[in-house]
Amino acid sequence: MRYLLFVMLTGSLGFCQLELPSLISDNMVVQQSSSVKLWGRGSGEITIKTGWGGQTVKTRADENGKWQAQIKTPAAGKSWNMTIADADGSVEIQNVTPGEIWLCSGQSNMQFPMLRDEHYKLHKSESNPDIRFFTVEPDTSETPMENCGGRWQECTPETLSTFSAVGYYFGKLLHANTGYPIGLIDNSWGGTPAEAWTKVSVLENDERFVSILEEDKVILANQDKYQKEYDQMLEQWGREVEDAKKLGKRPPSKPFPPFGLRPQNRAGRLYNAMLHPLMPYTIKGAIWYQGESNSGRARQYASLFPAMINNWRDDWGQGDFPFYFVQLTNYLKNDPQTVYPLWPQVAEPGPSSWAELRESQFKTLSLPSTAMAVTIDIGMPYDIHPKNKLDVGYRLGLAALAKEYGFDDIVYSGPLYKGYKLEGEKIRISFEHTAAGLSFHADAAKGFQIAGRDQEFVWAEAEIDGDTVLVYSDKVAEPAAVRYGWSDWTYANLFNSEGLPASPFRTDDWGYTTK
Repeated sequence: MRYLLFVMLTGSLGFCQLELPSLISDNMVVQQSSSVKLWGRGSGEITIKTGWGGQTVKTRADENGKWQAQIKTPAAGKSWNMTIADADGSVEIQNVTPGEIWLCSGQSNMQFPMLRDEHYKLHKSESNPDIRFFTVEPDTSETPMENCGGRWQECTPETLSTFSAVGYYFGKLLHANTGYPIGLIDNSWGGTPAEAWTKVSVLENDERFVSILEEDKVILANQDKYQKEYDQMLEQWGREVEDAKKLGKRPPSKPFPPFGLRPQNRAGRLYNAMLHPLMPYTIKGAIWYQGESNSGRARQYASLFPAMINNWRDDWGQGDFPFYFVQLTNYLKNDPQTVYPLWPQVAEPGPSSWAELRESQFKTLSLPSTAMAVTIDIGMPYDIHPKNKLDVGYRLGLAALAKEYGFDDIVYSGPLYKGYKLEGEKIRISFEHTAAGLSFHADAAKGFQIAGRDQEFVWAEAEIDGDTVLVYSDKVAEPAAVRYGWSDWTYANLFNSEGLPASPFRTDDWGYTTK
């Protein structure tokens, strides 16, 4: 078993080992005012004594040494120590703090560290013992694991620099407004698809996901081929490095392994290694930033993403815990050999895999206890990792404050498409979450498209009328559909009065271009 925290104890029978998972360790945050699980391995009777309320809980290890118990936690207020003992010895867990536990998961934009954030210089000296980090060490497994690597750390300038920027800004906003200690568990891995974070049996029992498992079989059957190809890539790279050195040039970056040699992309591998070990731990909720790696299968994502969320909720056994996610920002894929303008022109209306993925994310709001942070205004055209993570974390935090912490007056979402109505040569679009009104962050509307029954979209004019938008074009006399922000890169500029951007949308159901 990997990543066990081995505590060497001296008892009446000599040396023995009481094994606790990495989550149960010094500086841990436990969900406040709850009944939370503790677990591990030991021998005989297990006794847990908490520093709060003189609580003592006893259980017994089974024939395999495994044990699990539940303790009641107090409201947030101060830190305590806790003692766990088995038949042969004990260990004291120090600086245990009741607070709010939030899981921060996804791919590289969640993993993106503070030191790369554009606002880092303003925050790099921050220290707060009431904000604590646990970063799950990247790992994969074909079977569910009991433990993962990582340790709890208080927020200091040193620990802050490498922690998830989105997670930190989210937690900082919650702490500033609630006063509660915040425990943030980051278990993200760059470049990974949603199916890697989903239990295999969930995929096996749904015909919509058969293609995922079939593709995995093909990849596993061709490992030798992929390894040979990668070895050739490395040889070529080595020659290019030597040539660059001779010419005094900057050497090229080492090539990434091909997709087929990345086990972290296989179905269920991250669920088993990085998620399953956390599931006994009581949490408040989860935030999620992922989707880029599924953009080629955006249509499937409309089913896969909700299935993943339901999988997590079912296996955690905490009901429909809050699950807040980030909608993909604007982005323009580019050829690295080509010089592009700093701010590119938007192409004519056409298909967009990223727009379809954003729509799939929007549809996931049909699940209970969900919210979506729209980020269509903060992307970078040629960088899939926008440097502004402050606004991302802040928008997720608004949702948590409004929906979980009683801040009912907070507007936590930008305008979301509600419906449309044909009005002669115009189409009227209605929205939810308009706050005190709508506005365009420029002199004129951008990002609107309109089409007739021929399904040929053209750029459209738009004007605000109360809490609705009228869309039209002199090129379309009998309009049938409107799209907004429907491209990988867009200058869409509709906002509500709180400065939160509207989600891209379409009124039509004219199919997908992705799988």
